[in-house]
Amino acid sequence: MRHIISLLMENEAGALSRVAGLFSARGYNIESLSVAPTEDPTLSRMTIVTSGSDAIIEQINKQLNKLVDVAAVMDLSDGEHLERELMLVKVRAEGNMREDFKRMADTFHGRIIDTAEHTCTIELTGSCADLDSFLGKIGRDMILETVRTGASGIGCGDRILKL
Repeated sequence: MRHIISLLMENEAGALSRVAGLFSARGYNIESLSVAPTEDPTLSRMTIVTSGSDAIIEQINKQLNKLVDVAAVMDLSDGEHLERELMLVKVRAEGNMREDFKRMADTFHGRIIDTAEHTCTIELTGSCADLDSFLGKIGRDMILETVRTGASGIGCGDRILKL
């Protein structure tokens, strides 16, 4: 099962490496990883997407909590949460295809951010499933390049990851 784990960690050199090393040393896969400073400049928020059984995820959470650099851990998948990912996709766009891509982007609340003679680049934000669905509708033969940020997530309502 896919899980989104969010954690607060010290904003210092080597902290990211220690978290990634924990996953690597135990053979856990990281599907996506994003890190950025929080409103507190001494802390960074890391969002990790990984997969595993409940027992594996519980083990990951316990191991993360043992790291000195990690201040707090939350498995967002354990409750209501919002998840978004940014994707830039460059497609082959000649003739009428440009208008088709514009309509498709509008349907998925995306926008065309760059056009060239034979290509256009579309920006989309949504859940992983939404972005996968968009790519499926375009068709793999039209896609020239894809860049995705990986998931960012936040708990709904009063669910807050804070010290």
